[in-house]
Amino acid sequence: MRLLPACSALLTILLSAPASAEVPGTPCCQTLGEVRTNIDRIDDQILRLMAERSRYVAQAGRFKTSAATVRDDARIRQILTRIREKAAKQGLNPDVAEATFRAMVEGFTAQEARQKGR
Repeated sequence: MRLLPACSALLTILLSAPASAEVPGTPCCQTLGEVRTNIDRIDDQILRLMAERSRYVAQAGRFKTSAATVRDDARIRQILTRIREKAAKQGLNPDVAEATFRAMVEGFTAQEARQKGR
């Protein structure tokens, strides 16, 4: 199985940085306000992609018959393994990447289960 396009795009954003911020120890911003503005910009992109991902989750729900079929532990393991590998290659702490994606997957899974339970 392939990671959904929205999830792949989110991973790209999470694992990338502006060119000026790519070299550790090299200042990319002149002020804390500038740093925060860039973080907010990235957060906005992440939120847009999470909304797109939620629409794919809703589409996946069409193929699941009940709340009991929503959670796919093998798929979750596959996603998290891929995320950890990609994070390590990009110099991102794999534990941080996994925790971020685990929270997102758990949140969407719970939402999907609630919708199926109706």
